[in-house]
Amino acid sequence: MEEFDKKYYKIKDVSELLGVPTSSLRYWEKEFPECAPRRSSTNIRYYTPKDIETLRMINYLLKVKGLKIEAAKEQMRTNKKNISKRVDIIESLTETRNELEKLLSALQKRR
Repeated sequence: MEEFDKKYYKIKDVSELLGVPTSSLRYWEKEFPECAPRRSSTNIRYYTPKDIETLRMINYLLKVKGLKIEAAKEQMRTNKKNISKRVDIIESLTETRNELEKLLSALQKRR
């Protein structure tokens, strides 16, 4: 799981963190009430680390599990804690796999 070093993030930063287009983030904001970033007086979105965690769960439901919007909304309403745990576990396993692949690659280069 990633540690956040800032209190607020702009939409471009969040887009890069999650690997999704900014248009998806704006759409999810309309569809999911739990995703409501703060806005400045000039209407710039500012996402908190909590907002980013919510977006990670939405991304997992829509992109990884392949759920439709309505099914993802229902999951967010009824099973948010379980989804959060799954996202954390998947991210941890992905990081571990990436580290193992780096080690394997380094070992193969030494031969």
